[in-house]
Amino acid sequence: MRTEARTVRTPDGLDLAVHVTGPEGAPVVVAVHGYPDDHTVWDGVVPLLADSFRVVTYDVRGAGASQAPVDGEGYRVERLAADLVAVLDAVAADRPVHLLAHDWGSIQAWQAVTDPALRARFASFTSISGPCLAHIGAFVHSARLRDRLRQLRRSWYVGFFRLPVLPELLWRSGLGGGLVARREGVPRPAVRDAVRGLALYRANLGRSGGERRTEVPVQVLAPSRDRYVTQALQASAERFTADFRFRPVAGGHWLPRSRPDVVARCVRELVAAVAPDATHAAETVPGVTRAAATVPAATHGAATTPGATQAAAMLPGAVPRRTVPTPGRWTDRLVLVTGAGSGIGRAVARGFARRGAVVVAVDKELSTARRTAFETGGHAYQVDVADPDAMATLADRVCTEIGVPDVVVNNAGIAVSGPFLAHEPADWRAIVDVNLMGVVHGCRLFAARMRERGEGGHLVNVASAAAFTPTTFLPAYCATKSAVLMLSECLRAELAADDIGVTALCPGFLPTDIGGSARFVGVDAATAAERRRSTDRMLKRRPYALDKVADAVVGAVEANRPIQLLTVESRIAYVLSKVAPGALRRIARLPVPS
Repeated sequence: MRTEARTVRTPDGLDLAVHVTGPEGAPVVVAVHGYPDDHTVWDGVVPLLADSFRVVTYDVRGAGASQAPVDGEGYRVERLAADLVAVLDAVAADRPVHLLAHDWGSIQAWQAVTDPALRARFASFTSISGPCLAHIGAFVHSARLRDRLRQLRRSWYVGFFRLPVLPELLWRSGLGGGLVARREGVPRPAVRDAVRGLALYRANLGRSGGERRTEVPVQVLAPSRDRYVTQALQASAERFTADFRFRPVAGGHWLPRSRPDVVARCVRELVAAVAPDATHAAETVPGVTRAAATVPAATHGAATTPGATQAAAMLPGAVPRRTVPTPGRWTDRLVLVTGAGSGIGRAVARGFARRGAVVVAVDKELSTARRTAFETGGHAYQVDVADPDAMATLADRVCTEIGVPDVVVNNAGIAVSGPFLAHEPADWRAIVDVNLMGVVHGCRLFAARMRERGEGGHLVNVASAAAFTPTTFLPAYCATKSAVLMLSECLRAELAADDIGVTALCPGFLPTDIGGSARFVGVDAATAAERRRSTDRMLKRRPYALDKVADAVVGAVEANRPIQLLTVESRIAYVLSKVAPGALRRIARLPVPS
């Protein structure tokens, strides 16, 4: 793909090196780099956008091939914003552009988009790790003390960069560049650019910019492991905008280098949301994770594909979903629940829906999935979680038609009861396929898409107190639930770097239908039927509201807990498994009432 090099003259007579890639006539994206970078910070993003956008990058004054001002006053943010306008005049004088900026590039971009005289020049603004200078002051005065202290701790370098001599020595010695390269995994910055750019901190910080607001649609991508700018500071810009989207993203400060695919996709989604008539932008980047079409309300007709049947019920349509901080943190979030037709799954689906989430109810029976979807205003899918092909079809359809779930609750399960020697191989296959492999399929298929999306997520795997409570009458059930617990611990470690949390839910006895559907082995059919009836009656006499289960699951996801215990017997058994496992072994030997 050919890139055209241009030179643009600034209002104060400096020449800026500008690079233009992409088809003429396409919507224009202008990307502004930060400190101590140059335009190459966007090298991974440009090819992902340039098939359908005209992408413009440039070296800001004092960086790369652009000229530098003669003194520090030339680095005032007003001059930088004027440079941006000069670039716009040269590449898109007749139309508004979609602005993309990072770090100090975002700071100067905020200066431009909050200027009422420039409102018509911008169609949208995606900001990464760079707040408006005026908004920083407001944050310092109004944010919670905890958030202010966190940001202060991350801003240690600001005061250092304003000192005389020492910062220059750090960069010229090579120590500064080596530190940045090692800690952030990025190329060493050019010493000359790093030294010149210190004037950004000396010329701008500490100045009052007043209250600056914008009508331009703004999307903030806030990396979760940014060592310099907290998510709280970036989210605080909402009060100064008329149309705001806040998207936490898994990654560090240099997101354009580490996850260019995520940056490009988010830009496309924002353009599709604010400028749906821009047909070039409607094309999807490889690995699309969000459908752009509104799903009609109350469409209950089932559309069948191999291994998966789907029915939609009253899903409010809007893509990309608008994400906001607490309160309302679940508004328009996507939550998929297997085994959602009854019991724990149904309660959890309803609990998330009450908080504003969009629910995908998955069950082996379409009628019960539809009921839950109707109650929650979500989608219903009929899938057997033990069927890997059906689960793969489910994942493909959900992620293409609705979006990548923010939370997946792997809840579907069955019970087989009886002594170990009475279990046939078919009994083991049946319970392993559902209780363990069903969880494996859900985790594998959806975690991969969460990782690709790059915006984190959460897996809730329903285990049981049986995971750490040995018995003589539930050996297969205990084994599968113990496996789910350990799988969850392993996944939690593996997926932490992607901001994907994993929680194992370990309830005790709950008033669900699992007893009435359990398989009893080692006895005749009549005895098995009677034991199902008596077990079902016993469980349903338990005075435990399933809404409490939903509240516990939501709380576990919000707090990113590794294990969520439910009911008093679950908590007692868990403690005993840690401090007195022998007691549990002795209890397991007691005769089981028939």
